[in-house]
Amino acid sequence: MGKKRIVKTEAQEGEGAVKAPVSSSKKKVEAGTLYVESTYNNTKLTLADTKGNTLGWSSSGSLGFKGAKKGTPFAAAKVGELLAQKAQTIGIKKVDVIVKGVGSGRESSIRGFLTKGVVLGTIRDMTPVPHNGPKPKKPRRV
Repeated sequence: MGKKRIVKTEAQEGEGAVKAPVSSSKKKVEAGTLYVESTYNNTKLTLADTKGNTLGWSSSGSLGFKGAKKGTPFAAAKVGELLAQKAQTIGIKKVDVIVKGVGSGRESSIRGFLTKGVVLGTIRDMTPVPHNGPKPKKPRRV
């Protein structure tokens, strides 16, 4: 039947490949807030200004990670690096971090974000903790 040809490209996008953000941004913001939502299955990061208006976001699922790999610290670090590149184009220099959730990507996403030279202000843990929860069901009568 003949040989199969394999075409190789210079930059193949695979799992965890970081895409370059848009080169220029209309908004120029000095300080902002980074919201980290880390669950067992995924890690989502949202970058907002001091008023709370969203400037950019990313998640490990949007980077191409699938299944159980979305909840790993490696995927969270890649998400942090990508969002830090977006923050650089906007001009953010200082960030306060608000963390929600109990997943394994909490710290690594923040570390990945800080590798691009953004100054860290404060870190607040806003994970919701139930005090007692809902009332249990009545016992079944037979």
